[in-house]
Amino acid sequence: MKSKYIYPVSLIMLLTAASVFPSCSGTDKDKEKTEKTESNPVVSVETVEQRSVDQIGEYTATVEPELINNISAAAPNRIKEIYVDEGMRVAKGQKLVLMDDVNAVTYQTQVDNAKANLNNVQINYDRAVELFKIGGGTKQQVDQMETQLINARNSLAAAERTLRNARENTVLTAPISGVVTARNYDPGDMTGSLPVLTIARVQPVKIVINVTESELANVKKGMPANIKFDTYGDEVFQGTVSMVAPTVDPSSRTFGVEITSANTDNRILPGMFGRATLNLGTRERVVVPDKSVIKQQGSGDHYVYVYNPSDGTVSYNKVELGQRLGSEYELISGVEPGSQVVVSGQTRLANGRKVTLKNEKK
Repeated sequence: MKSKYIYPVSLIMLLTAASVFPSCSGTDKDKEKTEKTESNPVVSVETVEQRSVDQIGEYTATVEPELINNISAAAPNRIKEIYVDEGMRVAKGQKLVLMDDVNAVTYQTQVDNAKANLNNVQINYDRAVELFKIGGGTKQQVDQMETQLINARNSLAAAERTLRNARENTVLTAPISGVVTARNYDPGDMTGSLPVLTIARVQPVKIVINVTESELANVKKGMPANIKFDTYGDEVFQGTVSMVAPTVDPSSRTFGVEITSANTDNRILPGMFGRATLNLGTRERVVVPDKSVIKQQGSGDHYVYVYNPSDGTVSYNKVELGQRLGSEYELISGVEPGSQVVVSGQTRLANGRKVTLKNEKK
């Protein structure tokens, strides 16, 4: 009888394990390496450089008239008619207001009386001179009559001047061409301390802005300016810097600047608000794609992830934004020229985390 050798169960299991594990160990290591690589966030980067960027200053602008005239009567008087209203355009010399002419009538009477008195004094003076010539009077009498004659002439001149002023103030005319910006009375009112009308010259107009101390050195008289007004949408109006204030406003710590615009079509009116832009020169700045900029929630801070080729990690760099340039941003600080910034895949990133570049992914 042929004998059979029966192996222990434990030996069979050991042999089976030895035959299986050698064939699987290499696969598991590759799989672990692949999983580790794929666990790194995959990002795209772009290299950014420094370039010349126009430094455009943008400012809130207020329109003011180039010249203002207040139209008033020389003396308190009652208003009979007002021919214009607020917002109307007027021409130089145009009749604006008719005042009550009662004063003119009174002053005319005074002129008539002064003329009659002068005529009477003149006759007496002539008579005194003739009498003195024939020895019927004295030199003293002639001198006295001459003094009266001079006084009578002066009285007439004063009366005529008063009448002329009264007539000039009966009809008030526009001293300049412009726009009526204020009307303070109605027909029938007595004039008081306020002017009857205010007229503003709006050709040209002044557009007032305020610049900071750091910008002041770059703002020069004669430099061009562009102005936009909400009323006219994106339409651009041209102007020129005409005045730069030599002193700072203590409340705002800014300097006033006046921009003059010809306003040939009278479309820019006093009181309008707009935005004025000035080109303050150029600066060398790093420019990054807008999709690389991240705004931190709950604050006004902005960040950019910068790729570090030496160790394959990213840095979370705080940046100071300048102007938006289409699909890019000017950076004042935060990123060095030649850096590689992350432009996609930022969702899973954190400062110092290793990443895989999209074009290097296996």
